[in-house]
Amino acid sequence: MSRRFMSALVLLMMAAGGHAKDDLSALEIMQAVQDRDEGDQVTQTMEMILIDRRGNQRRRVMSSIRKDFGEDTYSILFFTEPADVRDTAFLTWDYDSYERDDDQWLYLPALRKTKRIASRDKSGSFMGSDFSYADMTARSLNRYQFNIMKEPVVNEHAVWQIEAVPNEEEADRTGYKRSIVFVRQDNFIVVRAVNWQAKGGITKYMEVKELQQIDGIWVSTQVQMTSRKGKEVRHRTILFNRDTLFNQPLQDDWFAMQQLEKGPPR
Repeated sequence: MSRRFMSALVLLMMAAGGHAKDDLSALEIMQAVQDRDEGDQVTQTMEMILIDRRGNQRRRVMSSIRKDFGEDTYSILFFTEPADVRDTAFLTWDYDSYERDDDQWLYLPALRKTKRIASRDKSGSFMGSDFSYADMTARSLNRYQFNIMKEPVVNEHAVWQIEAVPNEEEADRTGYKRSIVFVRQDNFIVVRAVNWQAKGGITKYMEVKELQQIDGIWVSTQVQMTSRKGKEVRHRTILFNRDTLFNQPLQDDWFAMQQLEKGPPR
């Protein structure tokens, strides 16, 4: 059992203990969010629906695999549909150390070129969606000031409403100047978030629409991200996670940069 999972388990037991949960700080809650058990050696099929302000839709399908390497997590996505994005691939090395920036690469088959995503570019849109490259990795908690605002109820579940204000370096990396996250108190899942972008006046609203337990592990099976300017909806992305399987026989070399050009492992 990993150190990160043990940390989350201890905090979850504290939260289940009634009054003990009141002693958790905002940072401890956010640490438990990152440390909760997400399973290992995971395969998924992901479907992304992009919806513009006129209601026009585009559909993209991806094959996803993820594996823990010690305290770090590596994941790779392969786009399979439609034809104009087929064989595009995206690799992330998400490091547990807050002192290290995560590494990301995007393979573009039309150019036969792999592009490294620089820190200054991680606030950009991931493949035309409302998710940014920074949204695809865990946040560096030591770069934030957290504050518990209140404890409301969201969809019949008690949550912590937590304000997250990044330092200048993190704001430049993510493009967000301030966020408010809603964390379920029974399982440490972020079920809702509001992110204010530093530029452009855009506010992004994330909401988990469907949450399921698969093999005892909580999985967000439908997530929506909406970009608004004022009250106007500019764009929406709905992400479905399907066919989630844990403890699959994933080889280490499938998460190397060379795999981006090779395509999904067979």
